[in-house]
Amino acid sequence: MRGTTDIDRPLADRLRPMRVADLVGQEQVLAEGSPLRRALLGETLHSMVLWGPPGSGKTTIARMIADHADAELEAISAVLDGVKNIRAAVERAQAAKLSGPRQTIVFVDEVHRFNKAQQDAFLPHIEDGTITFIGATTENPAFELNNALLSRLRVYVLRPLSVNAIRAVIDRAVAAIAVDWPIEMTDDARDLLATIADGDARRALNLLEIGTALADERVIDETVIKSVVGDGLQRRFDKGGDDFYDQISAFHKSVRGSDPDAALYWFARMLDGGCDPAYIARRVLRIASEDIGNADPRALSTALDAWAAFERMGSPEGELAIAQAIVFCACAAKSNAVYRAFDAAQTAVASGGSLPVPVHIRNAPTGLAKRMGHGAAYRYDHDEPGGVALGQRYFPEELGQPIYYAPVDRGLELKIAEKLARIRAGRK
Repeated sequence: MRGTTDIDRPLADRLRPMRVADLVGQEQVLAEGSPLRRALLGETLHSMVLWGPPGSGKTTIARMIADHADAELEAISAVLDGVKNIRAAVERAQAAKLSGPRQTIVFVDEVHRFNKAQQDAFLPHIEDGTITFIGATTENPAFELNNALLSRLRVYVLRPLSVNAIRAVIDRAVAAIAVDWPIEMTDDARDLLATIADGDARRALNLLEIGTALADERVIDETVIKSVVGDGLQRRFDKGGDDFYDQISAFHKSVRGSDPDAALYWFARMLDGGCDPAYIARRVLRIASEDIGNADPRALSTALDAWAAFERMGSPEGELAIAQAIVFCACAAKSNAVYRAFDAAQTAVASGGSLPVPVHIRNAPTGLAKRMGHGAAYRYDHDEPGGVALGQRYFPEELGQPIYYAPVDRGLELKIAEKLARIRAGRK
């Protein structure tokens, strides 16, 4: 782009908004009178953490706050810097505080990458007002920031930018580029780029910058955008971050909620993001036991068969077998009765201690055991009418006759419930 100043700076940095009016998206935290908007206008400066996906405006907001508050900005990268850099920034902030009324904002990008000791280094200086702390993170602060630091910060949640917001960013960028380097962009190319950006304004501008250099006849069309992106397009799916767990959660809850369509959508989303299909197969196996159980025992074998089929065929052919199991599990009758019963039994064991086995169901492998009466009063169920020794107890006497397993009135468990009702009534 000939004639453009600061040519070495990326387009996304050169076009960073300088006024609140130029910000697009994030209406949920930037409404009139909201705390973050007032901070942006330099009215109420306070320490905070900005939590959102890449390209959602975290760095832009931090810089804008510093500009409007006429504050010194000390920028620290948790990827590149350490305690030494933190101390240096604090020392400069202390000097600024002594020399005049100007405040210092310490902006820490990727703050979740700092360990506990590094995070703790900010605490006394936030507490005594030496610095105003602004952290930026793509990870859940509740998991990644220690409680002492988090308690001193206000958390603002930023969302991925909408397609319309990305379109506005692109239009502004094209207009700015055209001042020095006449260029046009077709509406179809803009819409494609806005979709490909996947809520990330920085990504959109970086791709636009490359497309500008590649455009023949100074026209950016769909062909140019596709050539820039190539085959490397993937939606947000950080395998160790919140998107991973959020999408896995959405998938699991879709199957549990008997929505095969939503379940397949999240399955496809996770595959598109690079998730290992074997991980999803393991989750389907868990669902078969946790959410279906004995309402339809076929779910467990179907899930196992799908996983085995995937291991034999690999990707992408084996993914269809997993999809088949997903649809089966989503459509199957649901019951978490076994899951709840097992949890209740474990709780009873943890709280009840080592209760003795009732004498009549103890093993009697030796003469001594027999003389002590082990197994003497045991009734062999197969010799009893109906194959059940009604009235015979199996719990330790101290526990009485608790009920952990309560079948639901769906699927096969409907019949299991009827049988158990007869047996339990007989035991009384």
